[in-house]
Amino acid sequence: MPASPASPRPPQRRPRPSSGRPRPPVRRKKPRWAMRAVTTLSVVVLAAAGIGHAVVTSLDADIARVDPFKDMKNRPQAGHGMNVLLVGTDAREKISEAERRKYRLGGAPCHCTDTMMIVHISEDRQRASVVSLPRDSYAETPPHTDRTTGRRHGGHVIKLNAAYAEGGPNLTVRTVEHMTRVKIDHYLEIDFTSFMKTVDVLGGVEICTTRPLKDSYTGLDLSAGTHELGGGEALQYVRSRHADGSSDLGRMQRQQRFMAALIAQSTSSGVLLNPMKFRDITRAVLGSVRADKEFGTGELLDLGRAMRNFSPSSSEFTTVPIGRMGYAVKGIGSTLKWDDAKAGRLFRALREDEPLSVRRAAKSKGGGPVRVEVAPQQIRVQVENGTLTAGLGRKVDRALAATGFRTTRVPVNAPDRETLRTVIAYDPRWDRSARSLAAALPGSSLRVVRGQGAVLKVTVGADYREVRKVRVGEFGVTTGDQAGCK
Repeated sequence: MPASPASPRPPQRRPRPSSGRPRPPVRRKKPRWAMRAVTTLSVVVLAAAGIGHAVVTSLDADIARVDPFKDMKNRPQAGHGMNVLLVGTDAREKISEAERRKYRLGGAPCHCTDTMMIVHISEDRQRASVVSLPRDSYAETPPHTDRTTGRRHGGHVIKLNAAYAEGGPNLTVRTVEHMTRVKIDHYLEIDFTSFMKTVDVLGGVEICTTRPLKDSYTGLDLSAGTHELGGGEALQYVRSRHADGSSDLGRMQRQQRFMAALIAQSTSSGVLLNPMKFRDITRAVLGSVRADKEFGTGELLDLGRAMRNFSPSSSEFTTVPIGRMGYAVKGIGSTLKWDDAKAGRLFRALREDEPLSVRRAAKSKGGGPVRVEVAPQQIRVQVENGTLTAGLGRKVDRALAATGFRTTRVPVNAPDRETLRTVIAYDPRWDRSARSLAAALPGSSLRVVRGQGAVLKVTVGADYREVRKVRVGEFGVTTGDQAGCK
């Protein structure tokens, strides 16, 4: 992944224009989403290499255009930052019969959305927030005309992924805006073909799994451990809904992990260093991409430049909070009902350009646990005793483990036994993990150690007093540095 800059700072509020349509704040980049969305985002990643304007300009002609905002009225008010609706469809017309059989892609497509995400790029270019919208979400459409029958419909209940089949990109955008009150600035649509091409062009993507994953529907069969997936295998991985008991929610988590891994692969590959290869690859991939008319060369270049400011921890992933699983609707079937209160707070954070991982970096009411950006269960820690107090390292190790941190359980003595202040040494790629650990050790200081890796090192000083309890924010966010392989 690209070298990590300073940790993202809270975005600075800028006055909105008093008249005229506010320009989509920043056309910047930051991926980490899912499935087909991955393809277009990989283009953005490649643009981050600083490829010449002429090369990227030539890509405009390869992007099929769609007008998802046609005749839209009474839209949500624009906020700070830029919101992109990434839609993955189940189109597979360009995939060979042999590949369809090998990767279990048989059957007629439903011409509906297989994946849907809102990607929010912060106005300060320092953060990307990715929110997965479950395909089976209980949704209510605004009034519209059915694109197949031409019949005029009033607003009615559907599953979210059916909005595309009934009204195409336009109804999809209108339904998402209606449900979230988040104004969509750009629309990007990807299919199976472009997804597979992207992964193959990059030479595969490394995926980690702590448990075996097997799905007879897609043919996915992975043992526990690390695997290098080609395009077809990657498609099996992100499509599988029966690999465990978590159905579509588990699939979305795997998609988010895949996006983090794909971005790491994209930014470290030689593709970024060869303008001609970049051009040829993206031309081959973009044949299956559709975008709104305003998303063009300028957006690609601006998003690419912005990506240079991102560290792995600058991306955050979550799924809209679910209130009721298996919510039955007559004529529709089993749906997922959003938690209105939590979902409302989540989308308000997007509108207000706030980080999702920690909306309030302070103690909760009643002196409870401190809210942090990364769950302690995701943070690995080695404790060293920097004092002459016997057993202090073991005491701190146990206290951190009791709070949820993944300590080594083997504390050691530091080379310097006269440390006055507790220090947390960390690789800049895990800066948010370091801040979360620091919240549990009041008074501690942070020290950047490039190349240290995923394990944070705590040198306990004479100032140590306690380990505070911490907990992650309410939206269950995973950051890019936690989603990928370590």
